[in-house]
Amino acid sequence: MVLRLAERLAVPLRERNALLVAAGFAPAFPQRMLDHPSLKAARSAVDQVLSGHEPYPALAVDRYWTLVSSNRAVSRLLAGIDAALLQPPVNVLRLSLHPNGLAPRIINLPQWREHLLVRLRQQVEATADTTLATLLDELRLYPAHGAATARPAASPNLAGIVVPLELNVDGTVLAMISTTTVFGTPIDVTLSELAIEAFFPADAATAEALRRLASG
Repeated sequence: MVLRLAERLAVPLRERNALLVAAGFAPAFPQRMLDHPSLKAARSAVDQVLSGHEPYPALAVDRYWTLVSSNRAVSRLLAGIDAALLQPPVNVLRLSLHPNGLAPRIINLPQWREHLLVRLRQQVEATADTTLATLLDELRLYPAHGAATARPAASPNLAGIVVPLELNVDGTVLAMISTTTVFGTPIDVTLSELAIEAFFPADAATAEALRRLASG
């Protein structure tokens, strides 16, 4: 009954285990490290998706938004970032919103910041995880406006459709839309919490600029 209720309520696997323990039962869902042999096929699938997404940026993150893997396109966008933010473990939300990270280069920082904070807040509400809650408190303290926000929006045609990431890279504004991919039928806790964040060009100019970065 605990499992049925949790499934109907879409409770994450980690929290389903906690409910089972609280009800006097053993956890039902295993949790393995990502380098465990049994997760080899899944990890290979992630690597294929990341490499296949070139020349556009894509990265894989865990439940705490810690960078698990990324393709080469991501590293091309991080030149000049404070080295301290790139020391493992790298938290991609901190990297995005920190004033020494990508934040000063994000044209639409207020909108992108709000988008990320809403996603994180939803995670906190769903899991009551204290680590995520602490991260949310930290990110809320970062400035909501950066130097780049004085520039005009790069993709007004996307207004009312999606919130793009508008990033200034060496004077060129890249407008990208993001997608989140998760495994469809995971029964391992770690795998259920792994997500691929992939970015696609929002216009032809961005697509061409990303191709030039890759060839250069």
